[in-house]
Amino acid sequence: MGIRIIKGGMFTTVQDSGRTGYQDLGFHVCGAADRRSFRIANLLLDNPENEAVLECTLIGPTIEFTSEMIIAMAGGDFRPMINDEPVPMYQALYVRKGDILKLGSARSGRLCYIAFSNYLQIPVVMGSRSTDTISGIGGFKGRKLEDGDYIEERIKRRKYLPWFLSRKLELHEFDSDKAEIRVITGPQDDMFPEAGIRTFLNSEYTVTGNFDRMGVRLDGPFIESRHGSDIISDGIPFGAIQVPGHGKPIIMLSDRQTTGGYAKIACVISVDLPKVTQRRISDKIRFRQVSVETAQKLIREEELEFQSMRDQIHQPCKEVLDIRLTAKRMKQLFEEN
Repeated sequence: MGIRIIKGGMFTTVQDSGRTGYQDLGFHVCGAADRRSFRIANLLLDNPENEAVLECTLIGPTIEFTSEMIIAMAGGDFRPMINDEPVPMYQALYVRKGDILKLGSARSGRLCYIAFSNYLQIPVVMGSRSTDTISGIGGFKGRKLEDGDYIEERIKRRKYLPWFLSRKLELHEFDSDKAEIRVITGPQDDMFPEAGIRTFLNSEYTVTGNFDRMGVRLDGPFIESRHGSDIISDGIPFGAIQVPGHGKPIIMLSDRQTTGGYAKIACVISVDLPKVTQRRISDKIRFRQVSVETAQKLIREEELEFQSMRDQIHQPCKEVLDIRLTAKRMKQLFEEN
């Protein structure tokens, strides 16, 4: 019992928070490109925070359920439908055996995450269930999902969650085609003159078609360096912004190589990484410098926001608390029968 992939979509993979601790051996971290949406999808189901989900890119999959379970979707709006009826994002949804979930093309954003209450039967490889399509390990057979694939469920979990009607969030985070991305300059910002730093921070850049899970190349004004941008290769963190010799920034993402030999003018702060990974071709980006202390403060604030979300979905919904709404709903039920 589990899920059958009728259509695999453009690029659908199994992801969790990533495969850490093996970069020194040359293995990519991988993991969900939009960690915020990944966490929210699991949060809506009370799943473990690192539980594996499906990450869908631009055009989503069509899935048949072969057992009852509860699902939740977060991220870009892929206009999901169950049995050809529209269903909401950011809400726990009960599905029956034989139901068909279809995700279309992204109306907003470029990534959508599907979490499952019964979990996916995916083997753990080096501490993670994430798919590394470059190395061909992890996830489902080390590759993106294809038509006809079948993934079994890992547990027979509950078919009901407490406060079920409250398990929804009103979030619309990726509707704009412009984004301000906050960055911390460095570690090689000293390889760029003041004029180059000003260009980087004061210019508007455009997302190009060179965009995948490894990184995104931007187009815009040339960023001047002092004596070229080649360095002795060193480690590359998620969100590092390299500036090769052509002077156009490249933001490194989930499947980035472990080391690189181009100067990194800045790094995107953690809370703004989803703004980058959810961009679409031709979207506009501007960078704004912040301090390490500000970035840490924003992380703490985001954690408080996640706690607020948990509190919100773990309380009776207003339809239950409001007697008039309950009576109105009961009247409708009696009239229908």
